[in-house]
Amino acid sequence: MDLQGNKKTVKRKILMPMAVVALVIIGVALTLTTFAALSANLNLSSGGTVSASANLGVYSDSGCTQSLSNINWGTLTAGSIVSQVIYIKNTSSGLSLSLNMTTSNWNPSTANGPITVTWNQQGTDLQPGQSVEATITLTVSSSEVNLNNFSVQINIGGTNP
Repeated sequence: MDLQGNKKTVKRKILMPMAVVALVIIGVALTLTTFAALSANLNLSSGGTVSASANLGVYSDSGCTQSLSNINWGTLTAGSIVSQVIYIKNTSSGLSLSLNMTTSNWNPSTANGPITVTWNQQGTDLQPGQSVEATITLTVSSSEVNLNNFSVQINIGGTNP
């Protein structure tokens, strides 16, 4: 009987920890199941548009308050070089702009060549709200004698690099 009693004691010693481990496993499983039942995830798609526009202002003053739409070069003679200071402001919404200038609509068309228009800000980068002083220079060829009146459109633009 003594051997039997020892076997029962040994069985109880082995069964007890196994029962505790089983209860812990069941408890963890129930906790995870309950947590999973109380948790929820939801994914939403999202989209939108970022609006940006490229705009420049041309002004006659450094505070950029007096808009400029015309330059009067006055009376010129052969060999004249005349400069006009203007101010360019990037009034864009969120875009940096690289400045450029071209001419068009020469009247008479033969004035294009004997008269040239240049400036000192080609390729200058302007951040939104930033302004820069620019000098536009008109040069009349020293050999030009047959031109009485002229007009030219000066096109100042900005491109987003």
